[in-house]
Amino acid sequence: MIEPATSSGPDASADARPGADGATWGERAAYAASSVATLFGRRMLSIPGTFLPTVQAPGPRRWRGPWHYWWLAHFLDCLVDQALREHAAGQLTAAHRTAQTAHRLLRTIRLRNVAIFTNHYYDDMAWLLLAAHRLDRLTATLSPTASLALTHSAGRALRAAVTRGHTDDLGGGLYWNDHHDFKNVAATGPAALFFARIGDRARARALLGWLHDHLRDPASGLFVDGLRIDHDGSTTLVPDVFTYNQGTVLGALVTLGDPDSLTRAETLIDAIARQLTTDPGHRILRTHGDGDGGLFTGILVRYLALAARTPDLSPTARAHAQALVEGTADAFWSGRQVRSFPRRFGMPSAPITVFSPDLAVPAELSQPDGIPVELSTQLQAWMTLEAAASLPPG
Repeated sequence: MIEPATSSGPDASADARPGADGATWGERAAYAASSVATLFGRRMLSIPGTFLPTVQAPGPRRWRGPWHYWWLAHFLDCLVDQALREHAAGQLTAAHRTAQTAHRLLRTIRLRNVAIFTNHYYDDMAWLLLAAHRLDRLTATLSPTASLALTHSAGRALRAAVTRGHTDDLGGGLYWNDHHDFKNVAATGPAALFFARIGDRARARALLGWLHDHLRDPASGLFVDGLRIDHDGSTTLVPDVFTYNQGTVLGALVTLGDPDSLTRAETLIDAIARQLTTDPGHRILRTHGDGDGGLFTGILVRYLALAARTPDLSPTARAHAQALVEGTADAFWSGRQVRSFPRRFGMPSAPITVFSPDLAVPAELSQPDGIPVELSTQLQAWMTLEAAASLPPG
């Protein structure tokens, strides 16, 4: 088991304990990071130097269990968030330790993935590409003399694969997988964000332009799932609306930062606030249950926080984005449960903070004792709290 880093958590004073009032967003994020590490953090086959989180707790430790590549890409992104928060707080030792865990995870993903970084799904690879790129930049900041061979290797392989998924078929966009029968936001959005981050503005604009022209619903202002290609070459629109798809488009738009992109970003924030919230004040985002859907809303919150930190957006748009981040984070925190796991499952006896996948239902009801807790839903809460911690004081 990987123990949480005590120096990176909040003070041990009574008013900072789980359940106490007045904890800062940074303290709340630290509790979430510690709980996720304690619940799911494991070595692969007990091999020293590896780190391969389980997908549920309590759950099987054998490495041949369910393989959720893209969940671990988001675990990597959350570790980068954690290290950046620790670094900003002056907790340099903790930040270095968290970055080392992130490098172990990236190496173990390659090991578990049969010694390669790539797979059959362009959206999976785009997520890991985004996280590996952030880890590369974090490493250069924390340890300028450290080797970047691992992150560079991941970046080269994944960038080449993701670029191959971008074709002129259907006018552009990225395929979802190598069957080449579906183009969607899930792959195109994170790819556009990556290319915007590295300065390939032409490709990022082309991908965003394709999404705007083909998958944006003009009535709602939101992006639908994708275009499925039938055997005869015709296409079928898949009209489902998912929170995370709005998030990656928003992140790419604000990263590009030109006037047209910023205008589209402001319009999208307004559409999200009006149509993807569940409370009268339009501050709490809807969620999508467990499984893969257990990550969706956390991803949107990550990029709403980016928008809230973008000075070129209008004050109104930034305020709306920040309110959505903090409202959703507060709902996760308010609905948490502090519980213990039986020792017979090999879990620690110390209390662990567990978060609900459904913001309308507290964890006490949605995650009852005896039912395993899924990694995706806990990552979602963790990344949401890290997003809130990244914001300037309101």
